[in-house]
Amino acid sequence: MAILQGAAYWASVTTPNTTFDPVYSVNLVVDEAVAEEFESRGFTIKQMDEGPAVVIKRKVNGPNGMVRPAPRLVDANKNPLDARVGNGSSVKVQYKEWQSEYKGKTFYGLDFQAMQVIDLIEVGSPDGSEFDAMDNGMEDEL
Repeated sequence: MAILQGAAYWASVTTPNTTFDPVYSVNLVVDEAVAEEFESRGFTIKQMDEGPAVVIKRKVNGPNGMVRPAPRLVDANKNPLDARVGNGSSVKVQYKEWQSEYKGKTFYGLDFQAMQVIDLIEVGSPDGSEFDAMDNGMEDEL
């Protein structure tokens, strides 16, 4: 397995994207040299406004009814993280390269193993995060 660092866009890490087939995925914006190296080896590079992105994904449903687990999501200190990773978050993604042949054509992909968030831009706010702490549990003047 390998690790790639960049900016995450449209990340579906702990909850799969279900627009089509359920899939965990991230568009990882990387520099031009990294994108060219991946493209030269047959991997798809998505051209985004933010720059070239390596698409890393894991299908939820596998052969014979197999269900693949979600990639691990951890913070900078490798502690489990329960957050929605927003566009522009600085991350490292662990992936595993694969290739398969079908009807004489070779397909290449990157299996989404785990994500480490270095600088989180969270999507939305967790429930209750906007409340202020109160000294005695009740505000004196309502």
